[in-house]
Amino acid sequence: MTFRRTLPALVLLAAVACNPNATRTTASRYDAAVAGYDPSRALGPLFHDVQMASVFPDSKTFADARPLAAPGEIVERYAKAKGTPGFDLKAFVLRNFEIPRGAAEDFRSDTAQSMEEHIRALWPALTRHPDSTDARSSLIPLPYAYVVPGGRFREVYYWDSYFTMQGLVASGRTDLVKGMLDNFAHLINTVGHIPNGNRTYYLSRSQPPYFAAMVGLYAKATDTTQALVYLDALEKEHDFWMEGADRLKPAQVYRRVVRLPEGPVLNRYWDDRDDPRPESYREDFTLAQSLPDSARANFLRNTRATAESGWDFSSRWMRDPKDLRSLETTEIIPVDLNSLMYNQERMIAALRAFRNKPGDREVSDRYARMAEQRRDALLRISWSDSQGFFYDVRWRTGERISDRPSLAAAAPLYFGLATPEQGVRTAARLEHDFLKPGGFATTLIPTGQQWDAPNGWAPLEWLAIEGVRRYRATALADSARDRWLALNRRIYKATGKMTEKYDVFDIARGGGGGEYPNQDGFGWTNGVALALSAQKGRP
Repeated sequence: MTFRRTLPALVLLAAVACNPNATRTTASRYDAAVAGYDPSRALGPLFHDVQMASVFPDSKTFADARPLAAPGEIVERYAKAKGTPGFDLKAFVLRNFEIPRGAAEDFRSDTAQSMEEHIRALWPALTRHPDSTDARSSLIPLPYAYVVPGGRFREVYYWDSYFTMQGLVASGRTDLVKGMLDNFAHLINTVGHIPNGNRTYYLSRSQPPYFAAMVGLYAKATDTTQALVYLDALEKEHDFWMEGADRLKPAQVYRRVVRLPEGPVLNRYWDDRDDPRPESYREDFTLAQSLPDSARANFLRNTRATAESGWDFSSRWMRDPKDLRSLETTEIIPVDLNSLMYNQERMIAALRAFRNKPGDREVSDRYARMAEQRRDALLRISWSDSQGFFYDVRWRTGERISDRPSLAAAAPLYFGLATPEQGVRTAARLEHDFLKPGGFATTLIPTGQQWDAPNGWAPLEWLAIEGVRRYRATALADSARDRWLALNRRIYKATGKMTEKYDVFDIARGGGGGEYPNQDGFGWTNGVALALSAQKGRP
């Protein structure tokens, strides 16, 4: 049997409080692993004042700015100068920092080109070459070339990259896919996990763990034996997500792991810090100030945990969909995260079995058992037979969050956890409730948050389209694909842009909502568009 055939699924109660000393130790480990410039910590009051004064409309701009002198020296200059008559904070910043530009900012579109030609022409503009070490940059240097999303997103992003890779494979750029995989393995080996992005201020969190899916995609596109080189990194990443699981008793939690009362372990999103995110400092700090002192740290940790989910922000994570302060992400067992962990465990089991060195069979069997235990537990708690749909679950009570259905329900289909009946029923629900003129809606609740209606997002379109296709809902998959591509083409012809998100309800409008304007570029939109277009035989 070939390796390609053995790869599977490619394609509550009281919480134990996290030990503060353990959290600080973990954060210190990340700091030591990558000795770099962390702007909010290095600049202290200067960072706070610049962000709160809205010197730049986007908080991320200053987080990415490069000091032109030692940060401590600039802070001293600021302390001496800020009380003097006529002091101009913006002018001070412009004298002392190099302000970053948007990724692919100079790229000029030619709408006479097809959308596919435009995307292929964009790859070089979105590609960053190996980084040099710079002690005055918040960028974590990577040894190989990589593709960034575009606009304000000037660095690699973890889960974005899987969907970008779909298009790179369709473009014949498996060399770039390999370089990005090597970068992620490098981060796992040096930091201990893949951060949200390669910035020092992202070190305390990850993003949805797509590394195993990336390895599977690369193996399928090239020689399947190429996956073996990533086995150690895959197991280390699994250790990161499962840290503390072996010490948990039933109904206890620690960092990213939750042990159910019945015994199985599932995962949640988390962040080791509970201060404002540097890239969204003003927004986080301002909203936190509207809460009682006792509630601020929990709110800030939940904003960060939501950023780890990639869905920042959505009614999916909010106890009150009208109030962002009600985020409860760390209280939730996400159906998509645990589908990803199932895929990761199945991948490790398959690679160990394929390598077949002494001891590999026993390890393979152990990971396979973990995967099946996870699948059984997730299907038991997240599947609603009466509604024919998968839901996130509050781990304290075991309650399915059935008042907020979302496109996350496609993940058990995409990664093959769902039974045939569950796949068919979920596909029917997606068609009836979520399919709109421009593709699948992310949620059914319009809140003004960017991961809610009316927006559609390329990564979720891909999961839903290919997920229902896996369960033989071919007509639905083709219809959703054609609607999404038609929307992409319409906006491209009108604006010359491939954007981060789209309005799937009103195809004449662009996507919106959230903390920043809709971004141009755009890595995962490009990747999914090319991969879906290739299904229709377009060059």
